[in-house]
Amino acid sequence: MSTMISDLPVAVIGESDGRWRTTTLCLAVDFGSRDDPPGRGGVAHLLEHLLMSAPVDGGHSLSERVERLGGQANATTGLDRMFFQAQVLGDHVPEVARLLTRAVLDPRLDHAVVETERQAVLQELAAAAADPSDTVQDAYLAACFPGHPLGRPVGGSDEAVRALELTDVLGVHREVFLGRRMALVCTGGTAPGKVAEHLAGTAVTRVPASAPSAPPAPPAPPAPSAPSAPSAATEPVADLAALPWAPQGAGADPDGFSWLATGSRAPSTGDPRRHAFTVLAHLLGPSPASLLYRRLRGQEGLVYAFYTWSRSYTETGAWRIMAGVENRNLRRAQEVVREVLLEVAGRGPDPEDLAVARRQAVTDLVTTAERPWDHAMTLSQETGLGTRSWSLEDGIRALERVTVEEVRLAAVAVTERQLTVVRPEPA
Repeated sequence: MSTMISDLPVAVIGESDGRWRTTTLCLAVDFGSRDDPPGRGGVAHLLEHLLMSAPVDGGHSLSERVERLGGQANATTGLDRMFFQAQVLGDHVPEVARLLTRAVLDPRLDHAVVETERQAVLQELAAAAADPSDTVQDAYLAACFPGHPLGRPVGGSDEAVRALELTDVLGVHREVFLGRRMALVCTGGTAPGKVAEHLAGTAVTRVPASAPSAPPAPPAPPAPSAPSAPSAATEPVADLAALPWAPQGAGADPDGFSWLATGSRAPSTGDPRRHAFTVLAHLLGPSPASLLYRRLRGQEGLVYAFYTWSRSYTETGAWRIMAGVENRNLRRAQEVVREVLLEVAGRGPDPEDLAVARRQAVTDLVTTAERPWDHAMTLSQETGLGTRSWSLEDGIRALERVTVEEVRLAAVAVTERQLTVVRPEPA
């Protein structure tokens, strides 16, 4: 499934399918907004913009050069991962593989490109701040991980981004980013071994992942404890009693509209319990076949759109339901969510409902794998950037093995530490 070349600046892994004429290259880095230094919130996000927009070898930026070849390019900053992606026809893979690694590992940044991309980031932040469906997610993570880097907004604040200097960005890139584990993930028509051959002999180098000069990542809060496996390692780092679940919305304009997010911490990427949290998300997901859909929308008509998902990070995760609700229905909608969660926590899901949720989880995983762009990110996450073996079949089997009791315990963990935020905040 994977190929790793030791004399390259990054590991090369992935899967190929000769039926595809395009290849997706995804340079994944064990680095994200949680690595922003104190007082420099948003520097990781700004760095992502700069690496895609700075001139490469005195020519156009990586993004423009990929697009001029007819391909597509994009980059994403998450809490603990960063992805730089390009999808091109097979003939352009050798050129783009070299451009991608050079742009990310050996950038040529200056004040002009910093100012241009700073303005782009500020516009992005302004758009997000005006959208309650965005602000509610930032508020939820801040409540879920209080006082911890995982609870900070990925993009930083307007004030922090305006204060960033070129030296801040260069320092983080050189002293932290280049020291982190990386993998170039290939999906589509070109085999990873071929991509490795294209990179062999390039002049691009970087600090090895074990470099002592790279400061360690800040500690993450541990995953939530489960009744079946209590241990000191799963105790919370903060007293979440200060953030109890309670219906919100009193005093809100009844003619208004709000977004709520409710849930709890979830297991990490290395915790086998995470699969039960994924199935629980489908059990209570937006499908007409889900328990929550039948109650929240079908029986009581309280919402039009809601979303449920579980996201795992390096040492912890977050499980949540996000719903857009008319304020007159806000309190009752939260009560219904709580009631359904407690029912699952009390007796577990009906076996037929569980079978439906497992099938949905498997289908979601398979359809993601059939989109090379998304599958590249999945491979980087599931293989730990090439440090462990994983295949789509492994993922399918793990979801199909989830039991009634495991889902019940996942619901117990959510209800025991459930917290809720609403945006705009009710009066």
